[in-house]
Amino acid sequence: MAFVIVAQPGASPVELETQVAQKVEAALRNINGVEEINSNVREGSAQISVQFAIGTPIDRAVNDVRDSVSNIRSDLPDGILEPQVVRVDTADQAIAYISAEAVDMTLEELSWYVDNVVSKRLRSLPGLGGMERGGGVSREIRVILDPARMQAYGISAAQVNAQLRQTNVNTAGGRIEIGGSEQSVRVLGNARNAHHLGGTQISLGGGRTIKLTDIAEVRDLYAEQRSLSTMNGRQVLSFSIQRSKGASDVEVFDLAMAELKKLEVETGKVKFRELFTQVHYSREQYSSSMLAMVEGALLAVIVVWLFLRDWRATAISAIAIPLSAVPSFWLMELLGFGLNQISLLALGLVAGVLVDDAIVEIENIVRHMRMGKSAFQASIDAADEIGLAVLATTMAIVAVFLPVGMMPGVSGQFFKNFGYTVVASVLMSLLVARMITPMIAAYFLKAHGEEPHASGPWMDRYLVMLKWSLANRWKTLAIGGASFVLTILLFAGIPGSRYDGIPFQFMPDIDFDYSTIRIEMVPGTTLAETRRVVERVQGMLGEEKEMVQSAFADIDPGFANIYLTLRRDRPRSSIQFEKDWAPKLSALPDARVNFRNQDQGGPPSSGRDLLITLGGDNPEVLTDTANRLVEDLKKMPELVAPRVSGDLQRPEIMIRPRMDLAAQLGVTTAALSQTVRIATIGDIDQNSPKFSLSDRQVPIRVTLSEDSRRSLATLENLPVPTSTGGSVPLKSVASISFGAGPTTIQRTNLIRRINVGADYAPGIVSSMVDKKLATLETLKSLPQGVQRMTLGQNRFQAEMIRNFTVAVLSGVMLVFAVLVLLYGRIVSPFVNMGSLLLAPLGAAIGLLVWGLPVSMPVFIGMLMLLGIVAKNSILVVDFALVEMENGATKDEAILEAGHKRAQPIIMTTVAMVAGMLPTAFALSGDGAWRQPMGVTVIGGLIVSTLLTLVIVPALFSLALGVEQRLGPWLTYWLTNHGESPMEKPPGLFPRRVRRKLKQWFGRRGDSVQPAE
Repeated sequence: MAFVIVAQPGASPVELETQVAQKVEAALRNINGVEEINSNVREGSAQISVQFAIGTPIDRAVNDVRDSVSNIRSDLPDGILEPQVVRVDTADQAIAYISAEAVDMTLEELSWYVDNVVSKRLRSLPGLGGMERGGGVSREIRVILDPARMQAYGISAAQVNAQLRQTNVNTAGGRIEIGGSEQSVRVLGNARNAHHLGGTQISLGGGRTIKLTDIAEVRDLYAEQRSLSTMNGRQVLSFSIQRSKGASDVEVFDLAMAELKKLEVETGKVKFRELFTQVHYSREQYSSSMLAMVEGALLAVIVVWLFLRDWRATAISAIAIPLSAVPSFWLMELLGFGLNQISLLALGLVAGVLVDDAIVEIENIVRHMRMGKSAFQASIDAADEIGLAVLATTMAIVAVFLPVGMMPGVSGQFFKNFGYTVVASVLMSLLVARMITPMIAAYFLKAHGEEPHASGPWMDRYLVMLKWSLANRWKTLAIGGASFVLTILLFAGIPGSRYDGIPFQFMPDIDFDYSTIRIEMVPGTTLAETRRVVERVQGMLGEEKEMVQSAFADIDPGFANIYLTLRRDRPRSSIQFEKDWAPKLSALPDARVNFRNQDQGGPPSSGRDLLITLGGDNPEVLTDTANRLVEDLKKMPELVAPRVSGDLQRPEIMIRPRMDLAAQLGVTTAALSQTVRIATIGDIDQNSPKFSLSDRQVPIRVTLSEDSRRSLATLENLPVPTSTGGSVPLKSVASISFGAGPTTIQRTNLIRRINVGADYAPGIVSSMVDKKLATLETLKSLPQGVQRMTLGQNRFQAEMIRNFTVAVLSGVMLVFAVLVLLYGRIVSPFVNMGSLLLAPLGAAIGLLVWGLPVSMPVFIGMLMLLGIVAKNSILVVDFALVEMENGATKDEAILEAGHKRAQPIIMTTVAMVAGMLPTAFALSGDGAWRQPMGVTVIGGLIVSTLLTLVIVPALFSLALGVEQRLGPWLTYWLTNHGESPMEKPPGLFPRRVRRKLKQWFGRRGDSVQPAE
């Protein structure tokens, strides 16, 4: 992504839209690889962001943007600052806010210390992408004009500024040769200090001059403060730090804090204090994720011991976990992955899987040992017997997750870490299970002669159930079909009842250790008034001492953000805290106060739970449609405080030149604009005169005093230069009136957009709202020229769901391909694919018991379920096919497969469930992402395993019958019959079925005969 920033101090959003934004957008749209263009136009600046398609070389893209802007530079207004093209190399948000405090430095000195010393030291740190000071002031030489004296002498602020710019400057004078040597020439016109600058002679024309101090007060001060920061109500000087893309939040934060500690020791008078950071949450998530992995691994090992009761076999299974996990970290480093939320989620998901292959191997070795074999011979025979099945089961998981790692688009950048981490981990576990586990078992295990294996009352009951399912195959298949129908009803709801299914939300609600409040004031609100509202909000939140630890505020005129640090031992979650306080904050008068939503990614980003974006070229129709939509949303009890974002009109003073009189006096519109702008806010930075110091240049700001700018009469009587060298009052050549204009103009892909936002009521998730939104009349019948736009988080969600669906379908097809290669058959793999339909039922039951909605972690858990359920069915079907090849009948082979494979299937299931228990209960840290995933896997594993052990054998028996009848028929009609001619196979359907079909079709044929 790249940004084009065009600044024109004092320009209104309307002028910047037509004169700057539209022209820049049109030029950028022709660049190859541009996916989306968003513009945010405010008073004095237009920021155009260009988002490129994934895979576009960013360096070339930025150069293309820079060239396109350069080509239209002549079409842009003269009064703008030079357009800046910025490549986005930092993360979206600041990772920390830090204050600088000193008792023996002025605010200006402390601000310069932060800008000069602290900034240089921190920017040199690896991984730190940016630093920005908030609050504080910058040094300026202030030339405070006296409007009465200016009127008396007939000179304008623009003329004073231009003369200072021409006279107060050090420039090069060329080169001369004196005394046989070259000497450079310098012209030094820069004043030594503010007092010396006040003596500068200002020309009035006609040979008259006056001193600058005759019409102005010259003072060495600082710029007007347009932003400030407060901590718990006390003003502080703050600065934020950002990390570079790909860098670690924790590492960058630790390096920055260590560097600030060094600065404290070096200076001895400046103290730095942490105001707000998200790093502690990241650190806690890392610790809790790693702890959950360790706990899950230990529980999985305990399960192995409970089943096998052999400490040697248990030790071998335990060794498999670190042997699989450590190389996985090495592979992650080779792939360039770090330990972020996504990769930690993947590692937590495979915590129980890492031991699965080893469990299957070691259980089979123990079974062969209990047949009377030595440990060495048992290891060889068992590994040879189950090797292909273990390979296939691992490849089934790889086939499911590999397409997830290859997802395209923005969502693919997130899930690349996830998919490849899972693939790397299970491949490492496969290598350990096939190479290291049998080798250790051959020399470490001890055989104890023939012993019973996988026997007992539970096995006897299972075999009885298995025999019943084989004897009643169609009834068993009906049970599977009923389970699938029940799954659909649980997720989608029961028609005609009050049960609407499991709610859906894209991202889970995260219990952060922090929260952010956004304050928007009436346009035109001063910095002081905004601060009073911020302090009022901070005072209200001070009552929540058991929840709020500190409140840091970043304040601008009319806007503010309050960053809350919540206590770790708080009695409520951050979500509940925000829901409780949202109505109280929204009730504050003359201000819009709301919590920033967790999920919003931009642009656009309004910080609301619900965001509807409308686009169109007609601003009046667009605004009217948005207002009608707000009225419809107010009737929905599921929503709180719906309103149009950025719909407030800011007050303006409009100056309209009297063209006839202005032309007679030689006054141009550009001269009017320049006169007013310089008098009120000063000239743009590149045209301002400078005061040179040894280490920097200090701008000289020529403006009226703040008291003078509060009077409309002062503005009316400002001298405006004429073409004859004189001046006239502004009111004589222009009419001055009050008006209003937009505060902010937002555009996407060359059209205007407007946002309608709302918050969800307590207990409401997105799926409950989406159903009603589809029925709103305003959205169903939008006016011509108005469209609903899918942008930001909504676009990201749609893209992710689409790509995720394609990845899942691709994974299922790859699993099918793996099974075809394993069996060398076509029909048998459909048995395994049918077992995949049994996985979601347990997940639905688990979500209902825990009271969790369907979200992205649930879909991730479903992926793992598909791999594990396929894994269980492969173990059963593969063993049955091997037994049939050895001469066993179909039913004997299936019964033997159930008997021999039930225990390893149950062991791996219980081990996986035990490994996911810490994740499901989320005993430490925030489990918003991990808990839904754990619940999904546990519920799905338990139910699908029970169904798989009963339904898959019956389904496999049916499939073999279909294969026996279908195989010869396909061979005859689709091949060349082999080397020797083969007889025509019997009909595809049994004789009685064919007879019934012939009779039925015969009756239909008779019924359509024409009448004689």
